[in-house]
Amino acid sequence: MALDIIAWIIIAVAFIASFAGIVYPVIPSPLMLWIGFLVFQFMLSDGDLSVFFWIAMVILTVILIISDIIANSYFVKKFGGSKWGERIAAIGVIVGSFIIPPFGIIIVPFVAVLITELIQKRTPKEAIYSSIGSLLGFLGGSIAKIVIQLIMIVWFFIAAFV
Repeated sequence: MALDIIAWIIIAVAFIASFAGIVYPVIPSPLMLWIGFLVFQFMLSDGDLSVFFWIAMVILTVILIISDIIANSYFVKKFGGSKWGERIAAIGVIVGSFIIPPFGIIIVPFVAVLITELIQKRTPKEAIYSSIGSLLGFLGGSIAKIVIQLIMIVWFFIAAFV
């Protein structure tokens, strides 16, 4: 009984930490979700989670991991950014995760896209517009991550208790 309580506390902390990872990107959100799933699978159940659940979680995890990069590149392109601006935005999201967290994930892509577009002889207005696309990409990616993580957690509870 005490082990069950400890396991549920670990699951709850892991799920909460997954959302903290959206704001503080050095916390790996997908890993936190999987810790919760695996603690349930191996400490609380006898393999109650189906193969379909695990396949779906793998697919959603891949989407979760790439959502920031895709959203950032999409919005930079939509706001008139160059191919290089798109690529630099994607790299900026990754690098920004490790530089001045949690603000680096916003600042680094914004500044990197701005500099990249200026180097390519874009006007300052065009460069700023592309950088704003990078900011909107981050926000769009964050919203997507929140939705995907909620889907994964709700699905987990349905699979675990229904």
